[in-house]
Amino acid sequence: MKTRGVFAAAALVLLLAAPRFLERGTLNDIWNVAFAVILASAWNLLGGFAGQVSIGYSAFIGIGAYTTVLLSLAGWHPYATLPVSAFLSAAFSVIVGLPTFRLRGPYFTIATIGVSEAVRVVAAGVAFTGGSSGLRMPAGSFDFQRDYSAMVVLAVLVVALAAWIQASPFGQALRAIRQDIDAAEALGVHSTKYKVLVHALSAALVALAGSLFAINFQYISPNSVFDFRLSLSIVLMPIVGGLGTVAGPVLGALLFGYLQIKLLSSPALRDSYLFLYGGMLIAVMLFEPRGLLGLYRRVRGRITRSFSRPVPDAG
Repeated sequence: MKTRGVFAAAALVLLLAAPRFLERGTLNDIWNVAFAVILASAWNLLGGFAGQVSIGYSAFIGIGAYTTVLLSLAGWHPYATLPVSAFLSAAFSVIVGLPTFRLRGPYFTIATIGVSEAVRVVAAGVAFTGGSSGLRMPAGSFDFQRDYSAMVVLAVLVVALAAWIQASPFGQALRAIRQDIDAAEALGVHSTKYKVLVHALSAALVALAGSLFAINFQYISPNSVFDFRLSLSIVLMPIVGGLGTVAGPVLGALLFGYLQIKLLSSPALRDSYLFLYGGMLIAVMLFEPRGLLGLYRRVRGRITRSFSRPVPDAG
């Protein structure tokens, strides 16, 4: 645990010092990767640790983004809106989670899709959100150096929080729910309470990322923050990287962030990223269900066994 803390602190210092020696384009790429790390690691708290696969997390991104923009237009400092966006998303997750967590397996997943789409339709149809035209942040609220530092710090904190939860009794209860919910309840684990709590926590973290997204891009619309494809990407990153681990979502976010940057730089491939992501998901499910982290551990184990194998005596 101490080693992880030292590594996280070193990574944070290095990333915060990056603006001194990296160009703006590279810093934008790091910002996008940090955003992906937050989304993947926060979703993994529910989908990986507790085994509850939700495909509606774009709703929490949108709630965070719209809360920040609306309060900023009302005169709030953009960063003073962050606690409010986190609280509102957590409250909404509880309202949604109490009925939907009565469902299990694919029925829960389908319910989350419906909730996300319902929120998108409402946001596009009411006047105070700007409708389908969206909203802009107030003039003078953009500061890339500040926004970059905030996103990087949040990414490191979310990964550190995931590592702490994994080693805590709370994380052990979530793993018990993932492995066998009926057995966990028989042992005294209140599954609904734990699922609602971790859902609220992950929703609050995703909302903070959505708020920082709005502050940095200065414009939001229902199709940009409530996009169903964004929800799919959030799910795919931990699965490809390694579901239910701390490093897996980070690996998946690094890979997806790099691919997204490369695909967006090529007009011919700009709209093909879901096809590529789907192919990656199929490959992972067929050949290594534990993702990139599982593949690394398997290769490392084979190399270790090959070097530790005794050499036969020539005599």
